[in-house]
Amino acid sequence: MTTIQQNIDAIRRRIAETAQQCGRSPKEIRLLAVSKTKPVEAIQKAIETGQCLFGENYVQEGVDKIKYFDTTPDGEWLEWHFIGPLQSNKSRLVAEHFHWMHTLDREKIARRLSEQRPATMPPLNVLIQINISDEQSKSGIKLVELPELAAQIHHLPNLKLRGLMTIPAPENDPARQLAVFQTMTQAFNQLKTAYPQIDTLSMGMTDDMDNAIRAGSTMVRIGTAIFGTRDYTL
Repeated sequence: MTTIQQNIDAIRRRIAETAQQCGRSPKEIRLLAVSKTKPVEAIQKAIETGQCLFGENYVQEGVDKIKYFDTTPDGEWLEWHFIGPLQSNKSRLVAEHFHWMHTLDREKIARRLSEQRPATMPPLNVLIQINISDEQSKSGIKLVELPELAAQIHHLPNLKLRGLMTIPAPENDPARQLAVFQTMTQAFNQLKTAYPQIDTLSMGMTDDMDNAIRAGSTMVRIGTAIFGTRDYTL
């Protein structure tokens, strides 16, 4: 039976090998451990490997974990990312507790996050979610809508636009999968020319992270391959 440490070590090796194969430095790719539905004990085991980036999908669950780890010696160097859909009535909790928000796709939510970010905290790092496969069931904007939303976010004082996030539709053809990721990278590079602070392209999960890295991802979101299968009935 593998342990969380063994799983993280294996993912880090996979990131390094894939990066080196395409002439990239592994240091360019950050590993975000998706810890939704997992207990603090599992997160603590990941922390003991040196992992410090954690992603949560559910607002209250994430806030509870952040508050717990804020009382521990590790709390000050952990980085919490909100990666789930956000309803406007939950925006204050994200603004007050998280370091990053990955799923921004509406000006209304952006304004609320900026207004609700405490003055004692640095600006909230945000990523615009792109619905690159144009799936009706997924959140995110179309690429043609990106310039307008990016400009709106850029002028909000308590947000810092850092880049883009996407969750493409599953694709069995590796060439088509890579092409989708490359389209995202092109949009990311164009955005960087307008906003120099842009540095994060969050794409790639357990099943497609290799092609995401080949295309230029700077952050991969890995959950099951680290923590094991989730039980959503609990």
